[in-house]
Amino acid sequence: MTDQVRTGGCQCGAVRFRIKGKLGRPSICHCRMCQKQFGSFFGALVTVPKDGVEWTHEEPSYFQSSVNIDRGFCARCGTPLTYRQPGALEIAIGAFDDRSDLAPQIQVNYAVRLPWVEKIFEAPVHDDPDFYRRQEQIISFQHPDHETANWPQQGLKL
Repeated sequence: MTDQVRTGGCQCGAVRFRIKGKLGRPSICHCRMCQKQFGSFFGALVTVPKDGVEWTHEEPSYFQSSVNIDRGFCARCGTPLTYRQPGALEIAIGAFDDRSDLAPQIQVNYAVRLPWVEKIFEAPVHDDPDFYRRQEQIISFQHPDHETANWPQQGLKL
């Protein structure tokens, strides 16, 4: 992790962040609360520097998931964004514009992982050229993976 400036945000672009300073260790968490927050098999997060986060558009909304944990998300599009605990803030790795160097380095709550999660990448690869050709024709309304000079407050809509 370098001291570079990093950006990211939600799908619709309403919540955007800029981070200055060194990031912590990227991780995945297998706890049930992370599974539910992300609607997935685990949550992938990285700790951000204290006082190093600037919310450049709106700030996340928060749900208090336990006595001392708040989980942030975009109230407009639902994108999971943060895990806030006393003294630290973690941001979802998938919310960063550039995630290429944020491979998780540690697994948290490994003992409660789904028993089949380690085998998911052994599943066959879907390799239908027609499917991928159709995918290329999809018009995305999601905010692009970079800062924009002007983005509609509600995101792109037809």
